[in-house]
Amino acid sequence: MARQRQERAVRTRDALIQAAAETFDENGFSGAGINRILERAGVTPGAMYFHFKSKEDLARAVIVEQAAALRLPEQPSGIQQLVNLTLYLAGEMQRNVRFRAGVRLAVDQTEGGVQDFTVYEWWGEKFRQELLAARARDELLEDVDEAECARVLVAAYTGTQLMSQLSTGRADLPQQIVAMWRYLLPGIADPRTVSRVTVDAALSVAA
Repeated sequence: MARQRQERAVRTRDALIQAAAETFDENGFSGAGINRILERAGVTPGAMYFHFKSKEDLARAVIVEQAAALRLPEQPSGIQQLVNLTLYLAGEMQRNVRFRAGVRLAVDQTEGGVQDFTVYEWWGEKFRQELLAARARDELLEDVDEAECARVLVAAYTGTQLMSQLSTGRADLPQQIVAMWRYLLPGIADPRTVSRVTVDAALSVAA
């Protein structure tokens, strides 16, 4: 019985996060009503407040857990994998509502007093690990600082996806990420690595 209750609680929490993600994605934080989220999740207010104290708390969970269902590489392997990862994320921004909502909330944290920088730090560390692997493979230019480069990449990616969202609803995001790499790659990788790395928008559809 205890196990059944625990499994039910896990399902309820997941349903709330999914419903909240869909509602935040459609309406933003301010426009997302709690009643709409509850109706979508098919749960009662009491069930929600058992897991989340407020709409802000629920939004924070969507931000922090945005990558939970993504198929990310388990081990870093350098520049090509870093490029592949960013293009995969571009595709997920188009088709994965939970990831897209988490990114939207993380970018626009002026609404509702939701303040959480940890997801940016998490992605920065993910990118830094790929850059450290690239360093071990002699793929980086000598003066590249892996931590600083990772922060710049997170910022560049965030800005690129936001501009794509505003201009085309992210329809051209993979192509814009390709353009981003066209300028960034020669600034961080040695010429031999640049010549052999594949930067192709088609990588955004790879599972």
